[in-house]
Amino acid sequence: MTDESAPDGGKALSAGLSERLGTGKLLAGFVVAGVLLYLLIVVAGWRRVIDALQGADYTWVWIACASTIVGLAAWGKAWQIVLAVLDIEVKFKRLVVTYFAATFANYVTPLGQAGGEPFIAYILSRDTEANYEDSLASVVTADLLNLLPFFNFAALGLSYLLLRASLPDNAKTLAQGLVVLAFGVPAIAYAGWRYRDRVEDLVLGLARPFATRTSRLTIEGVRKRIERFYQALERIADEPRELLFALVFSYTGWIFFALPLYFAGRSLGLPLGLVLVLFIVPASTLAGMTPTPGGLAGVETALVVLIVGLVPTITTGSAVAATLIYRFASYWFVLGVGGLAALFVIMRS
Repeated sequence: MTDESAPDGGKALSAGLSERLGTGKLLAGFVVAGVLLYLLIVVAGWRRVIDALQGADYTWVWIACASTIVGLAAWGKAWQIVLAVLDIEVKFKRLVVTYFAATFANYVTPLGQAGGEPFIAYILSRDTEANYEDSLASVVTADLLNLLPFFNFAALGLSYLLLRASLPDNAKTLAQGLVVLAFGVPAIAYAGWRYRDRVEDLVLGLARPFATRTSRLTIEGVRKRIERFYQALERIADEPRELLFALVFSYTGWIFFALPLYFAGRSLGLPLGLVLVLFIVPASTLAGMTPTPGGLAGVETALVVLIVGLVPTITTGSAVAATLIYRFASYWFVLGVGGLAALFVIMRS
C-alpha cells in the first residue's frame, strides 16, 4: 500500500479535535493547571525562580528543544517500521507530520496520553490507505515497544540511586508506581493476547446494548474488526527482526526525550547527571496521568519533588527553574510544532 491518496486525514483530525475540546475541557484544564503552577512557584519563591532563569544559558534551552524534536521523530520512525510490516508504506516526511499532529491532539486534552491510541489510529487510517484495525495494531505495538526503554531506563536510574543511598520517601511512591507498571503492563498485554477469545466476548458484550439501538453498529461488524486487529498483531509478531529495528528507534527516542532535563540542568549549572535524569523523567511521567492537558502542574510538581529529594544541593527555586525549562522544551515547544503540524495535516486534505 502507498500513501498517495490519503484524502481526509485533516478532516479526521479536525473533527476529532472538535469533539475532544468542544465541551470546554481544554480551557478548564489549562486554568486549573495555571493556578497550580502559580502556587508551585509561589512556594518556591518568585524572586529565586526568576533569578535562576535570568542566569540561564539559553543555548542549552534550544539544544533541549532540538533534542525533544529528535526524540519524537525517532518514535515516528519506529511507527513507520511497524506499519511497513503490515505492507503500509508511508513516506517518513508525511508520517512524521501526522505523528506530531496526533501528539499535539494528545497534549492539549486532559488524560490524552492515557487513551490516545484509538484517536491516533483513526487519524492514521484516514490519512493513509491503512484500515483502522491495522492502524490501531501498529499504534499499540509502537506504544508497547516504547514502554520497554521507558522501564529499562527507569530501572537503570533507580538501581544507581539505590546503590548510592536509600531512596528519599518523597520519591518512593513514584518508584513503586514504576515497578507496578513494569510488571503490570506486560502482564495485561500478555493476557490480552493469550485470552483473546475472552477479550472478544467482553468487547462484544459491551457493544451489544449499543448495537440494539442503532443500525450503524452490528455485532458481526465488531467481531470482524476484532479479528482483523489480532490478525494484524500476528503479522507484526511474525517479523522479530523488524521489531528489533523499530526498538532501536524506540530507545533512541527515549534518550532524546530525557536529555532535555539534563540540558536544563546544564543551562542553570545544576548537578543533574545523565543516569539521574533517566530515572527522574520516567518517574515524573507517571504524574502526567493527572486530569490536566499534558499532565500540566502534576509533572512539574513531581519533577521538583524528585530533583530536590534526590539532589539536596539543589534549592527548590533552582529545581522549579530547571523544571520550567524542561517543560518548555518537552511540552510547550512541542505544542507549537505539533500545532503547526496539525494545521498542515488539515490544510493538505
